[in-house]
Amino acid sequence: MIDDVSLKILKILQKKARVPNVEVARQVGMAPSAVLERIRKLEKMGLIDGYEVRLNPARFGKSQVAFVHLRSGCKGDEYGLVDALAAIPQVQEIHYVAGPDGYLLKVRETDTKALGRLVRERITPLKGVISTDTTIVMDTFKETSRIPIDAHDLNR
Repeated sequence: MIDDVSLKILKILQKKARVPNVEVARQVGMAPSAVLERIRKLEKMGLIDGYEVRLNPARFGKSQVAFVHLRSGCKGDEYGLVDALAAIPQVQEIHYVAGPDGYLLKVRETDTKALGRLVRERITPLKGVISTDTTIVMDTFKETSRIPIDAHDLNR
C-alpha cells in the first residue's frame, strides 16, 4: 500500500525523473531525507522500475515509426522468438496480442527503405515467423510511457 504522499512523489518523478530530491521534498512538504527514504522504499516495492532519458529520435535520424503485426507459429514461444525480437535494437516494444497476429511490434528506423530491410532481413527470417504486416506511422501526436495514477489506485 502507498499513501497520498508516495503517490504524489510518483507523479512528480514520472513527470521529470531528474527533479532534485530537494524540489520533490518542497512539493510534498517533507524533509529531503524522508523523501529519499520513500523513493528507495518505492523502488524496493517494485513500483519504480528505473529511470531513463528520452532522446529526440529525429536528432538521431530515427524518425520512422512503424507497427509490425507478426503472425507466429509459436505456441508458448518454443523457438525463442520473443528473445530474438528483443535483441533487435530497432524493436522498441513487443506485445503478445489477441487475434490472429500473435505479436505487435513497435519499431523505429531511419526511413521506409531501412524499415523494409529491417522487416525483410531481420524479422521475417526468424524461426517461427509465419508472416508480417507493417503499418507505417505518418505522424505522431502523443507518445508517452507515463502511467495515469490517482488516489483510487492506492488500494490495488
